[in-house]
Amino acid sequence: MRNLVIPVRNLAVFVVLLLAGVSAAIAQTSISGTVKDLQGEPLIGVSVVEKGHQNGATTDIDGNFVIRVAENATLQFSYVGYKPVELPAVNGMTVTMDEDNNLLSEVVVVGYGVQKKSVVTAAISKVSGSDLESTAPLRMDNALKGLASGVTVTSSSGQPGAAARVRVRGIGTINNSDPLYIVDGMPIEGGLDYLNPNDIASIEVLKDAASGAVYGARAANGVILVTTRQGSDQKPRLSYDFSYGWQSKAKKRDMLNASQYAMMMNEGAVNAGIAPTFADPASYGVGTDWQDEVFNDNAPVMNHQFSLTGGSERVNYFMSLGYYTQEGIVGGNFDRSNYQRLTMRSNLGITVFDSSKERTWLNKFTVNTNLSYARIKSRGIEVNSTWGSPLGSALSMSPILTPYLEKGSAEEAHQLSYLAGQADYVPMYGPDGRLVMVPTAFGNYQEMSNPIANLSLPGEKGHSHKFVGNFIGELQIWDNIKYRISYGADLSFWGNDGYNPKYYLRNGQGQTFSSVWSSKNEDLVWQLENVLSYDKTIGEHSFSIILGTSAKQSSGSYVGGSRNHIINYNRPYIDASTGQAANGDMTSSGAPSVKNKLASYFGRVSYNFAERYMLQATLRRDGSSRFGSNNHWATFPSVSVGWNIMNEPFLRGKANWLNNAKLRASWGKNGNENIGDFQYIALASSGNNYIFGKEGQVVIGTKPTQLPNPDLRWEESRQTDIGLDLGFLSNRFTLSVDYFVKDTDGMLMTLSLPQYVGEAIPVGNVGKMRNSGVEMDFGYRQNFGELSIRLGANASWLKNKLISYGNDQGWANLDSFQGTGTITRAENGLPFPYFYGYRTDGIIQNLAEANAYNSKYGTSLVPGDVRYVDVDQNGTIDENDRTKIGKGMPDWTYGVNLTATWRGFDFYIFFQGAAGNDIFDATRRIDALASNLPSYMLNRWTGEGTSNTMPRFVQADPYNWQSSDLMVYDGSYFRLKNIQLGYTLPEKITRKAFISKFRVYVAAENLKTWTKYHGFDPEISSGGTSLGIDYGVYPQARVWTVGCNLSF
Repeated sequence: MRNLVIPVRNLAVFVVLLLAGVSAAIAQTSISGTVKDLQGEPLIGVSVVEKGHQNGATTDIDGNFVIRVAENATLQFSYVGYKPVELPAVNGMTVTMDEDNNLLSEVVVVGYGVQKKSVVTAAISKVSGSDLESTAPLRMDNALKGLASGVTVTSSSGQPGAAARVRVRGIGTINNSDPLYIVDGMPIEGGLDYLNPNDIASIEVLKDAASGAVYGARAANGVILVTTRQGSDQKPRLSYDFSYGWQSKAKKRDMLNASQYAMMMNEGAVNAGIAPTFADPASYGVGTDWQDEVFNDNAPVMNHQFSLTGGSERVNYFMSLGYYTQEGIVGGNFDRSNYQRLTMRSNLGITVFDSSKERTWLNKFTVNTNLSYARIKSRGIEVNSTWGSPLGSALSMSPILTPYLEKGSAEEAHQLSYLAGQADYVPMYGPDGRLVMVPTAFGNYQEMSNPIANLSLPGEKGHSHKFVGNFIGELQIWDNIKYRISYGADLSFWGNDGYNPKYYLRNGQGQTFSSVWSSKNEDLVWQLENVLSYDKTIGEHSFSIILGTSAKQSSGSYVGGSRNHIINYNRPYIDASTGQAANGDMTSSGAPSVKNKLASYFGRVSYNFAERYMLQATLRRDGSSRFGSNNHWATFPSVSVGWNIMNEPFLRGKANWLNNAKLRASWGKNGNENIGDFQYIALASSGNNYIFGKEGQVVIGTKPTQLPNPDLRWEESRQTDIGLDLGFLSNRFTLSVDYFVKDTDGMLMTLSLPQYVGEAIPVGNVGKMRNSGVEMDFGYRQNFGELSIRLGANASWLKNKLISYGNDQGWANLDSFQGTGTITRAENGLPFPYFYGYRTDGIIQNLAEANAYNSKYGTSLVPGDVRYVDVDQNGTIDENDRTKIGKGMPDWTYGVNLTATWRGFDFYIFFQGAAGNDIFDATRRIDALASNLPSYMLNRWTGEGTSNTMPRFVQADPYNWQSSDLMVYDGSYFRLKNIQLGYTLPEKITRKAFISKFRVYVAAENLKTWTKYHGFDPEISSGGTSLGIDYGVYPQARVWTVGCNLSF
């Protein structure tokens, strides 16, 4: 891949020259005129452009314009809030423009249909395909970040292909809170990266219960509807898009250098009563920067995209072919963190017959097919682990150590001697023959290992093939009654292949034999739906009715095996190894996976009077195989109403500045069936022994896995939403505000039963949770002559509270940090989850303060130790004083984007961020005594008055570094996510090369992040149950990109 790298300087010069190209031809004739509205009032700031060219003008305060154009030219008039006009250029012309409430006539995709935005009564956010083109996301789930209110998207890591954690209106349950994804009507279960974002036409997020109720049992955590691009009645259009980028780390963590490290280790040893280790700390200099050793700067990323679209009255088509490849900024240069994706799509629409003009019954039949295929190859590393991930180990390694030991050095001799007695030690050597350093030979690093040695191992290759198809037939029966049948299938194959040679990273992580393994999985999801719809308008009364049935089934299988003793590392296959099962050197497994089924009946009635008063009611009944016999079926209703205030006759023409005001309200109930299989029943578990008789005969038998619970039912959420949509000055300014309350009931967890029942305790519906919040969306559109401006902004405020965890204690410990203990907890009445630990009240400065504190609380502290707060005020510092010290879920998420076009230039900038969230910095394990330290430890307490926030440094300090607010930091951030500058060459130039459009651009991603957090990245979702746990997260890369878009 690196052979494709173009010198940055030459490429930049090329782009600058293109951007500086001359874009207008010499005009020949002067044309003047006036532009007015239907009332004869002049329009100020109307854009007047010669068609096919980029020269233009703007109307003045009296609506007048003057423009120089070629003979027989055509003029195009455009103005925000008005319908565009195209007329031949005539001197002295008068142009009349008609208002166009474009935002009101815009349609949005809803479940099983579309609705005009003006009559939508539910809370729905829409992201268009043009928005995605500017942000260029790799995955569909990352595409919504900062673009839709009420949707919290947190990247799990910067590893290529990594998924994001998406939450619609907060954490809906203590179990799986993922939303339901529907692509062209087909539910997608896993493997979301199969979808190429370049193929997406729009994404709608159904946020409230009224919009999601039509999906019933699966809509409790929100529904994300994805519509892919379709063909249209036009000439064939071939497009090619290309981009190439360079990725690098955005920042490094500030760690101690070798001299500072030696000095601090000596100090920590002395404070612990141990003799210092390093005789002359200053002699070690700067030492090894392990972050520089691990990070892979200028890692390439490349994307190719071909698409063909067109059609006629009878047939329309859209086809695409995409190839994306990315090398990771950690491990990519070792071929350990890479991603490749090949995608193909064919969307075809056929009008089999259309006799609408001849008869009113059975007069039209259409067939649509949406077919896609994706092949993905990837390699990955641990991204945010306390057990020795490459980045976590890099932060822990002593800067005195080096990745390799010089031949004949004292360090080489020490390591070989130190590990000589370990039977599992296998010396490893680098490419130049130097011995690979093993850190545990030089100090206590626990599970941390040499990150370069770790990355040098072959690792594991992941692969997947995914076929998704949906076939739709629609017959118009009579008088707008339509019957629609669809069959969709999602067939996936995926697996992993890997091997390890003989290796040794540390005690407990190595092997004296080679091994190889392989696994294969397949999964099939099919869905069959029948929908009858009726749309009718009688005078000012409009009705829409749908009735439908749906059946869905998921099934699959898996097979895997492993074997030791590879014959030849060039052929690391199971059949090319010699291990035998009799010796425990060969294993295999395989079985079909559990089938789960869902059957549904649903209906929806929508009514509006003159687009003034709107009412919608939905009812869905679902039956799922995942629930007990007493609760297979459940019913999910919803109702919503709306009032377009400005459509009232008595308000028309009264407030010209306010042209849209719609009040919405909705209530509904949704379910969550994403809970796993067979949790309601007792299955048989083998391998259970029992001794019978005096002779003690051992009998191998089976037992139930748990007590059954036939009353197990759906998790249910009830949601109330009140919204207001406003449009000002012909919808140049738009504002939407929603307030919601969402209560989840019946969350699944282990029941509180006495332990003497003698078996595993069953699962029951016992938990409750509440989310409430406010969502705001703002838009602004305006033309200033040839300059067009579009501004969008959104913000969401969220409050989460666990009402009842459902157990006797009312709390449960969740995530932990090795050497520190529990760091997150769920507890009734508090956000789920929260960071759990002690509050601190400064540092004990002198002996008098130490004596006073020890006397009060019965401790034996010394100056320099942390003063913990006695939260329960019982005179003792103990576990009961641990409390809420922060939370990972933000209070606020927001995004701001600006698009500007002028002549052939286009500019896009996008900011997104979060506020009110915290980060638990778990990158320094206290039990790894030789671990390096962050530079802020230089500000530790060394004597009275030196620090009141950072305690003294002591090796193996079990007191001062318990889980406390010393480890919690403000995780709020404001990020310049995307910025892009492009230029489209004049069409009269490109046409000579048979190119209808040629655009070049330069772009940057993650260019700048403003945050108080000192870590790699404040956006973290991969640390456990809670957001914001940083074990040394793989950060998102800063990316510089150049690209072009061609159309023929």
